[in-house]
Amino acid sequence: MRKTALTFFLIVGFVLQSSSQNVILESSEDAKAFLGSYFSPFSQTLGAGLNNGWYNTAKPHKPAGFDVSLSINLVSVTDENKLFNVNELDHFSASPNATPTILGNGSGSEITYDNGQGISGTFTMPEQDFDIPFVPVPTLNAGIGLFKGTELNVRYIPDYAFDIGLIGQGSIGLYGGGLKHDILQWIPLAKKLPFDLSVQAAFNQLNTSFEVESQSVDQEVKMTVNSSTYNLIISKKLTILTAYASAGLSSTSSRFEGNTSFQLGSTQVIEFNVPLDIDFERQTYLQASAGVRIKLAIFTITASQSFSEFPITSAGIGISFR
Repeated sequence: MRKTALTFFLIVGFVLQSSSQNVILESSEDAKAFLGSYFSPFSQTLGAGLNNGWYNTAKPHKPAGFDVSLSINLVSVTDENKLFNVNELDHFSASPNATPTILGNGSGSEITYDNGQGISGTFTMPEQDFDIPFVPVPTLNAGIGLFKGTELNVRYIPDYAFDIGLIGQGSIGLYGGGLKHDILQWIPLAKKLPFDLSVQAAFNQLNTSFEVESQSVDQEVKMTVNSSTYNLIISKKLTILTAYASAGLSSTSSRFEGNTSFQLGSTQVIEFNVPLDIDFERQTYLQASAGVRIKLAIFTITASQSFSEFPITSAGIGISFR
């Protein structure tokens, strides 16, 4: 009897000790602040990549002219997007105060959470032993000339499942649209200028799901990334080569979804006991880019560099007619 009672109390003690390792967070605002700091660099990087690859000349297609192009946009992951300062968040503190985001690498900080209403505890963010110098964002685009120097652009990737190495299983889908319009036609005598000048606007929506591991348990999360871009484009054609540059405004917003019992941490974890349907803060930034296009008959080769909070190197191939 005494052995049975001892076994019972040992089991209860183990369960209590294990559960005491979990910090239970029940504030939607605190969840948004913490998860936004950890995940939003990833969604913002994706959004920046999606805002590229829409154009490689300022000159719109003539009516019924078209192009199809495949671009790869390599978005550099800056140091600012690899770490976040825990001490800048209400109710959280850590030493050291910086811990890796989902794009960062190194040991996670030991973090204390105290909501000031009796819920407090300490958890340790996971160690991340990979270093991501850039995030590749491929885009498949099509454009068609309409009327009065206006071109319609579209991109679409149907939802499909993937299973890729360290990322694990997930799914991805994409759609977007945009317009490019020649503005020189509306300026008297501007048609005689030796360059093309257009305005351009486009939007994207990326839907993705992937797995986040915590204590050897894979947890599925979903993320919707919306991005938009508005640009002034100038280009000059020289035989087979066209040089172009642009300046404009881009923005990215995202929504994060996960299970109520979603956890982050290593030996000690934080558990988000709130509905995880969170809109992260929209980020808007200025962007400039420069590039070249080489056209051989109907075949095109492009390369460009964008300058902003998210530096992007792009290259692509395609076909273009009229």
